[in-house]
Amino acid sequence: MQTYKKFLLAAAATLVFSANAMAAEKLRMGIEAAYPPFNSKDASGQVVGFDKDIGDALCAKMKVECEVVTSDWDGIIPALNAKKFDFIVSSLSITDERKQAVDFTKRYYSNKLQFIAPKNVDFKTDKDALKGKVIGTQRATLSATWLEDTYGSDIEVKLYDTQENAYLDLTSGRVDALLADKYVNYDWLKSDAGKNYEFKGEPVVESDEIGIAVRKGDKQLVDKLNTALDEIIADGTYKKINDKYFPFSIY
Repeated sequence: MQTYKKFLLAAAATLVFSANAMAAEKLRMGIEAAYPPFNSKDASGQVVGFDKDIGDALCAKMKVECEVVTSDWDGIIPALNAKKFDFIVSSLSITDERKQAVDFTKRYYSNKLQFIAPKNVDFKTDKDALKGKVIGTQRATLSATWLEDTYGSDIEVKLYDTQENAYLDLTSGRVDALLADKYVNYDWLKSDAGKNYEFKGEPVVESDEIGIAVRKGDKQLVDKLNTALDEIIADGTYKKINDKYFPFSIY
């Protein structure tokens, strides 16, 4: 009888362990879903975009089930640290300031910052020419930090909760220009709304590396994500996703 009880206890413990293991194999990825073509929502409300496709490919390589949890951009790092999701794959620039709050994987693409303004405007991007201009950018981004650090009070910086709202103010004439990630601007300039606008000047930041963020100290997840990233690059999965959105490599 004692042996049978021990067997039942061992079996129960195994079931609990298996259930916990299965639960541990489910991960949540945080995405803003308002930054096309990297992340947005389609007509049915599903999250789509380059970031989502990369996240799905990484989860497949890690052999884990993943679900998307959306978050406002301003609160995406606090939400990660509050354990609302397990990692952020949402075009997050790797910066020294952010490294104090989260840990990053290696880059999964590289970006640049570049101004856009109306085609019919002779828009110069040097400091003297920009003095007194109103420049829009998304809040809590590398673009916002760069504008404030570089031009200070010489320009008026208008900050937006989403990139989409920044574009709306540009087309309404409320700002003289926008500074944003080159590849986000590239996508918008191809749209009907952006057809009368163009890049101005050269990129102002050439080394913007984009990584996946995890909570501080979660080295195991960082290592798994980095290994999966190496694998999707090696087997061509990354290129297929890249080519779906861009006619050139953004890696």
